[in-house]
Amino acid sequence: MPELPEVEVVRRGLEKILKDEPVLEKIELKRPDLREPIPAKKLSTLVGEKLLSVERRAKYLLLWTKKGAMLSHLGMTGTWRVAPPGDERLHDHIYLHFSGNLRLAYRDPRRFGYFDFVQNPLEHPKLKGLGPEPLTKNFSGKELWESLRGKEVAIKVAIMDQKIVVGVGNIYASEALFAAGIKPTLSAQKLSRERADVLAKEIKKILSRSIELGGSSISDFAQASGESGYFQSTFRVYDRAKQPCVTCGQQVKSKVLGGRNTFWCSTCQK
Repeated sequence: MPELPEVEVVRRGLEKILKDEPVLEKIELKRPDLREPIPAKKLSTLVGEKLLSVERRAKYLLLWTKKGAMLSHLGMTGTWRVAPPGDERLHDHIYLHFSGNLRLAYRDPRRFGYFDFVQNPLEHPKLKGLGPEPLTKNFSGKELWESLRGKEVAIKVAIMDQKIVVGVGNIYASEALFAAGIKPTLSAQKLSRERADVLAKEIKKILSRSIELGGSSISDFAQASGESGYFQSTFRVYDRAKQPCVTCGQQVKSKVLGGRNTFWCSTCQK
């Protein structure tokens, strides 16, 4: 599933494509639903309006006009691309037609994506109650430590909780914990204030580095330009079970935590 860096890379790509604020002329649905029904009537409110900005909240994209926004979640395999006439592909489910002969296509083979119409993000059921954005000043070691008080779950499970901090998915949770030297099975409430500072710093560094490298292209992820990301070439523990640790040479361990595969070095992480 695309995580925060991948969604931010897509956002930046769409922002560049839509920088001239084209008018949305038509929303063409090739099917009525994905994970949930697509609210065609509500989204039609946006037709005839200029596309003013592309924002991201957690793993959601918001394509804003003055009347509201189209909310888009990529699900497991969703991608956006420029699709000129003749570039129709299997699993294209939505075409956005803009002025200037610009057409965007949303493609999603597994159909776990999500679309909705939004006017006030703070009131939308998918967005309200979300934790802070990790790349902003609202997220720090102090806020992280305070949010973990009373949390008995493993620290890796805790930092993947969208109410604690948004967008830290499975890949980046494993990588950040390795960089911080914290074992993923540590009880979240036992994380010291000092180690919370280190972990928050590493989360920021790793997410930022992944964005710089275009995200992690595993399975179907691609940028809006169609290019792949390259962060997967820098993985230090993720998906490296039984391989030697890049730091100490000990075998990388793996375990399912919170239903997700987790990778760590028992020597480097305590």
